[in-house]
Amino acid sequence: MTTLTTEKNAVPDAGEPPDPGARHRLTAVTGLAALSLDAMASVAYGPEAIVLVLAAAGVHGLGFTLPVTLAIAGLLAVLVASYRQVIAAFPEGGGSYAVAKAHLGRRTGLVAAASLVLDYVLNVAVAVTAGVAALTSAFPGLYGDRLGICLAVLAFVTAVNLRGIVDSARLFIVPTVVFVGAILTLVVVGLFRDAPVSTAASAGHPSVLADDATTVGALLLLKAFASGCSALTGVEAMANAVPSFRAPAARRAMRAEVALGALLGVMLIGLSVLISRFGLQPVAGVTVLAQLADASFGHNGAFYVVQFATVVLLALSANTSFGGLPVLLKLLARDNHVPHVFGLKADRQVHRHGVVWLALVSAGLLVLSGGDTNTLVPLFAIGVFVGFTIAQTGMVLHWRRQRGPRWVGKALLNGFGAVLTGVSAVVVTATKFHDGAWLIVIALPLLVASFETVHRAYGRIGERLGVGRVPEPPRHAPSLILVPVSSLTRLTSEALTTAVSLGDEVRAVTVCHPDPEDRAQTEALERDWALWNPGVELVRLSAERRSLGRPISAYVRERAASAPGTRITVLIPEAEPDRLWQRLLQNQRGAVVAHAVRRDTDAVICRLRMRL
Repeated sequence: MTTLTTEKNAVPDAGEPPDPGARHRLTAVTGLAALSLDAMASVAYGPEAIVLVLAAAGVHGLGFTLPVTLAIAGLLAVLVASYRQVIAAFPEGGGSYAVAKAHLGRRTGLVAAASLVLDYVLNVAVAVTAGVAALTSAFPGLYGDRLGICLAVLAFVTAVNLRGIVDSARLFIVPTVVFVGAILTLVVVGLFRDAPVSTAASAGHPSVLADDATTVGALLLLKAFASGCSALTGVEAMANAVPSFRAPAARRAMRAEVALGALLGVMLIGLSVLISRFGLQPVAGVTVLAQLADASFGHNGAFYVVQFATVVLLALSANTSFGGLPVLLKLLARDNHVPHVFGLKADRQVHRHGVVWLALVSAGLLVLSGGDTNTLVPLFAIGVFVGFTIAQTGMVLHWRRQRGPRWVGKALLNGFGAVLTGVSAVVVTATKFHDGAWLIVIALPLLVASFETVHRAYGRIGERLGVGRVPEPPRHAPSLILVPVSSLTRLTSEALTTAVSLGDEVRAVTVCHPDPEDRAQTEALERDWALWNPGVELVRLSAERRSLGRPISAYVRERAASAPGTRITVLIPEAEPDRLWQRLLQNQRGAVVAHAVRRDTDAVICRLRMRL
């Protein structure tokens, strides 16, 4: 029955009722625009990462660029096929976290979730700094202001996502189309060139080819493969954010996943073919993509279109995290691993707290790094490889347990992918360990430990509240309402009216201190009270020290001891100013009383706010 239900959820029947929030959800096309920017933008640095590693072996090493890229494209095909199955099997989203929790256990699921959280946060910081770095390369005068520009870009992306993922998709679909169109045009035009049209972009820049070239060995090729796999970040975003799609959500997400894989694969292979065709050599200060645009188009307007589209898409590729992480946090909140506030949605289907939290943490990373991409890149992509490996391993067990048609072939495919991504994770971590990857090695278990701590806290709270058990039926108990007062006002009258409406017995209490001025005020209050005669006794609580909360909490304890079983409520009247700044004018007496009663007694605290 469970399998049938899952499949039905994955591909809903055509006759299902319409989704009332459909206009705030994604189609396959808008999903591609909102959730693929990270993966699309990776073509700007994925091929370059391969070339820079192979440059250690000189010109001969660069000849292996295409074979390494083809291996990465093969892994991409495996990942796309795997994540299509993840989407179908887990239509509630969560990606590798959902797979691991179902097939590898709760703790492995938390490792997957922690790796995704780290990757999403780092993706925002890396994307914004990379985009701004490309901008400052074109306009060097802005270099000193790069941190401010980074924070401004982050604020813009955050503001757009707070309006809803559909609004962000509509806004970002144009730069996505321009970038993809520019890259595909670059590839097609370049295939008709026998030699570079122009090398003006790289002229005067020193080559980064090693003078003492090493041999092309398995370790170098493996390192190039692992570095190039940074182009695969973002492939999992569709599986993480399935609930953001319109019904049938799983089917639309799978279409978007296939489209992403096809476009990314064509662009990566095409650029790699051009690198080999033009005999391109990496140079300092100029990106490989810029050299390819120069070689295909020439140093003209088309060259600058590619550069500008790359700048925009790199900066906006942070949007992938804003689409995927809030959904993941919602699932973690549902499972009691993060605060439940992350599970709340705003009117436009926005997990607002997840969006804001992601923005704040990313802003902190930007400030700490000073807006420098090189400080953040060594930390990037390790988390996503861990998530890939866990997801692929979990899908092997998924096929083994289901034993459906051709399950052996599917399991072997996922197992092969798990081996490749696992090796990549180890290689990337080892090669970048001293460059800052050690922070991820420390942060990952700490994040898992924090998930466990939150889970245990919710477990204790649930045990105290009796969650999951049928509670005792409600019964009437004698009640006493205490109302702290200091003067006769309309607020006092409103508070007593509320109190006599709620409780069997009501008493007003006022604290009197020993100094003459305070005694005179208390005596004046008692005289006015007698003249007013509200039908509620006023109790004077004498205090030797200048304390307000402790005398009231002591009186609560005294009444609780003299009348066991009585429900005591302290109703604290407070005035709420019309304007926010006017709250600074208040004396905070209510907060002081509430803190003391909460700390020292089991009485119920009710803060009655009267708007002015």
